[in-house]
Amino acid sequence: MTKAETQNWNYIEGGRVPIKAWTRGVPVEESALAQLRNVASLPFIHSHVAVMPDVHWGMGATVGSVIATHGAIVPAAVGVDIGCGMMAVETSIRAEHLPDSLLSLRTEIEAAVPHGRTDHGGRNDKGAWAGDPPEAAAKRWAVLEDGYKAIIERDPKATHPRGLGHLGTLGTGNHFIELCLDEKGSLWVMLHSGSRGVGNRFGTYFVERAKHEMRRWFINLPDEDLAYFAEGSEGYVSYVRAVSWAQAYARANRETMMELVLQVLERHWPGFATRHTAVNCHHNYVALEEHFGKRVHVTRKGAVRAGLGELGIIPGSMGARSYIVRGKGNPESFCTCSHGAGRAMSRSEANRRFTVDDHVRATEGVECRKDAGVIDETPMAYKDIDAVMAAQADLVEIVHTLRQVLCVKG
Repeated sequence: MTKAETQNWNYIEGGRVPIKAWTRGVPVEESALAQLRNVASLPFIHSHVAVMPDVHWGMGATVGSVIATHGAIVPAAVGVDIGCGMMAVETSIRAEHLPDSLLSLRTEIEAAVPHGRTDHGGRNDKGAWAGDPPEAAAKRWAVLEDGYKAIIERDPKATHPRGLGHLGTLGTGNHFIELCLDEKGSLWVMLHSGSRGVGNRFGTYFVERAKHEMRRWFINLPDEDLAYFAEGSEGYVSYVRAVSWAQAYARANRETMMELVLQVLERHWPGFATRHTAVNCHHNYVALEEHFGKRVHVTRKGAVRAGLGELGIIPGSMGARSYIVRGKGNPESFCTCSHGAGRAMSRSEANRRFTVDDHVRATEGVECRKDAGVIDETPMAYKDIDAVMAAQADLVEIVHTLRQVLCVKG
């Protein structure tokens, strides 16, 4: 029996370093495999590339991959949704306290937290504060503002006009706010978002700047989106500063939204308590960590740190279960687990394959949008969360199982 057969991961052949994938029982498309091999061929990859069970194709690097590097950093491996992640809080509100219809509650949450785009589907983002932002956003921006000014003073082309205007807002796509019930009947608030427009601008700017560096030095890569900054270079110093700030902004964004949602609940259940230490974890980010005897940059793109005893969140899709998990600190995965179920198909394919009726059936019992605008987020567009959890049983243990009862989509 080979070493791989005694582990819960599989080897994926190809690349300069090994690729270890926690994908048993979970399909992986060929385009994602090709990307993983491209990443594993880079000269500065440390030890191996780790692949989570929710892996699927992404820009530059696959979503659901863990990339440890020494001597360089790859902006597209973090992506443009810098610091995107999850936050969850347990409350003292019980299942039996909920009204028969949650429609009015969903409407209030949607009014409290800006989200989505214009009603006619344009690119002008209405998911921003139309007037003065609430105190919850303003107080956090006061902490972040000087750091932002220092970044754009150094790199003015990275400027985005809505740093404060997007703080405490949800965004679009797969970002969401949910109310969930756990196995004991306790109500949780769970939400998913990141650094919004300002982080997107940072990510886009530095990906393009890294590509320019590669062209300048005649460096050929298997995929130009894997352009990198060499450690100590001017681009490296600027990017590390910007990505660190965007990750802090993303965390503050989730905290602000959580505060706003809890204020809505307070109007319905005065004096309720939050019982659980809030879990607030990134799943698109880079951090300096020590692994296999070396201090390296660990980039998790669609992956959550799962160090020994650390709490994380693995959401399912609309209508599927989600999980609060505790990390097992598996060194082979760089102490990491999946960030969700992972897409099983593209958004265009989901829109082509499924109907509104399909979506209504799949989200039965969940108060959420049930129209053509969210078919690309329907549960069938995602991998089977049970298979994903089974494939990473050596990475995390389940602490709570959550069932969605209300979902607000971006």
